[in-house]
Amino acid sequence: MQHIILIGFMGTGKSTVGQEVAKKLGCSFADLDAAVVALEGRTIPDIFASDGEAYFREQESHVLAGILNSPTRHVIATGGGIVLQESNRELMRNGGFIVHLAASKETILSRVKRDRNRPLLQGDVEERVSKLMQQREGLYDFAHTTVLTDHETAVQLAARICKLVEGNCK
Repeated sequence: MQHIILIGFMGTGKSTVGQEVAKKLGCSFADLDAAVVALEGRTIPDIFASDGEAYFREQESHVLAGILNSPTRHVIATGGGIVLQESNRELMRNGGFIVHLAASKETILSRVKRDRNRPLLQGDVEERVSKLMQQREGLYDFAHTTVLTDHETAVQLAARICKLVEGNCK
């Protein structure tokens, strides 16, 4: 059985939808951000502040590789920046069925504007989101499929993803 890997920009619903997909499929759920926090024993903003984004990305890659090597099937919610490294894209291509969750800039802004746990969004949130979306344009295109998350609930999206992955769900 393949892992199911959810990729996409921050605020597209990877963690929320991923938990629902795992429930429906009866498999394990892994949130890369939460796994890095657990491994490091500190928050993502603390990691960024003391060791920088590059260090965080290294830890994220390490955790991703470990989960993909697990014999237990996982639904994996990645961080939005996991696609920045080609080596991570290659790991994911070889490790499972990749679903790109996408949303409009307006939807993303409404979901992330008050979240203080996103170190990449310090300052003008709208400007930062626009810049990051532009920088990451095309980096999610290697996914097997794309699902828009603007107008459906996490449960509805999970049902759609399960149908794409399995043909049907429990």
